[in-house]
Amino acid sequence: MRVVAGERKGMPLKAIAGNTTRPTTDKVKESIFNIIGPFFDGGIALDLFAGSGGLGIEALSRGAEHAIFVEKDAKAFQVLQENIKKCRYEEQTELFRIDAKRAVKALVKRDICFHLVFLDPPYHQQEYYDFVQTLVEQGKVQEAGTIVCEHAKEIALPNHFGHFELWRQETYGGTIISIYRCGEKEGE
Repeated sequence: MRVVAGERKGMPLKAIAGNTTRPTTDKVKESIFNIIGPFFDGGIALDLFAGSGGLGIEALSRGAEHAIFVEKDAKAFQVLQENIKKCRYEEQTELFRIDAKRAVKALVKRDICFHLVFLDPPYHQQEYYDFVQTLVEQGKVQEAGTIVCEHAKEIALPNHFGHFELWRQETYGGTIISIYRCGEKEGE
């Protein structure tokens, strides 16, 4: 695993030992950012179920000004901290070792609005995608923002979360990447 592009391009990232998480491969990560970016002029990213932090770190490397990472697993959180430190992003990040439900409850109380939301929960936990709906309903995703959900083929996500419509979907083996944008279909 590495940072694919931007100011930290080529920086190796530590992976989490074991099979408790599934890091997004460099190939899939590069594809996601080529679709949604590839570079950003500021903005705040949320990496929910962050694991080792690959998606949020990639967003920072490509120009996001700040990122919030949420990961409850102790081993994964330790690796996340190491990757943030290695990339020298301590000043641009907030890391929370709590479960996603508590994190979302706390985030909706803050005066914050995300430009990018990455959601890559355990694949067979469909209810975790409801957190996207909560963030949208509470006005925590910018109108010009993008929501990226990584999920198994067996999980059918809705065509929209509030006013964010399914903009594009890509399949990589048994993984689907669903990208949502506000009121636009791909090509508009």
